[in-house]
Amino acid sequence: MAQDPPKLSDLERKRASEIAVASRRDRSVAKSELIAGRISIFDLINDPRPAIQKMRVFDLLLAVPGVGDRRAYLLMEKFGISKGRRIGGLGPKQISALRSELILNKKEPKQGSLIVMSGPGGVGKSTITNALRNHPSIWVSVSATTREPRESESDGIDYFFLTDEKFDQMIKAGEFLEWAEFAGNRYGTPKAPVEEARRLGKHVLLEIEIAGARQVRIVEPNALLVFISPPSWEELVARLTNRGTDSPERRAARLALAEEEMAAADSFDHILINHSVEGVAEQLLSLASTRG
Repeated sequence: MAQDPPKLSDLERKRASEIAVASRRDRSVAKSELIAGRISIFDLINDPRPAIQKMRVFDLLLAVPGVGDRRAYLLMEKFGISKGRRIGGLGPKQISALRSELILNKKEPKQGSLIVMSGPGGVGKSTITNALRNHPSIWVSVSATTREPRESESDGIDYFFLTDEKFDQMIKAGEFLEWAEFAGNRYGTPKAPVEEARRLGKHVLLEIEIAGARQVRIVEPNALLVFISPPSWEELVARLTNRGTDSPERRAARLALAEEEMAAADSFDHILINHSVEGVAEQLLSLASTRG
């Protein structure tokens, strides 16, 4: 036979109400401190106050910067934490798992910029890229290609060397930011490594052709398109014509293409004149930091 709940005196009811109000206030202050980043989720998990220990884990996770409804549900499901579980009911393994996942409430780094660098052949794009390759805030994107590797090239460093079948699969799956065909081979920028590097706070540098830059603009409207220009047309002509490996026909084709490419400069966000590699590298870093 069920027993009736104990009857409380007016004084006891008043006291219980005061405790409930104080508990709600303590939980509210604790969540505000967590949202502001002044304390970590684990400060609260280890807080011995009954009001905090009775807080629902789900509500606690929602107060963690960067954790929304969906991620909170996924974390609880992943670590076997029931929807109604209170902080005081968390087991040591669940606490340890949360600690590893949330890295002591470390905030996600600010997403890095996507810098798309293009310009005419011979303007010095590769030299600029190499100057930034080892900079701690820059990640240089590696393109994929269907052409055969040269003797000095390594897979995953110079290019990702793919079969035609694999390249087709990636196109169909929408795994390229951009891709194009050139001289019988296809080249493209894999999307996943770029997104991962940016999520980790790196500024991603893409050195690609102008047609590819236009494709990136469509799928990533916030990308920073930078055109590298020579100090003068005469200097670019000198660079292209002084290449001893080109035939007269090839030199003429390069000059015609360079003229077309120079005409596209106004469609870019910024035009940087390559007076010096170091100067352009510094300008790119400054633009990336401002945009990121």
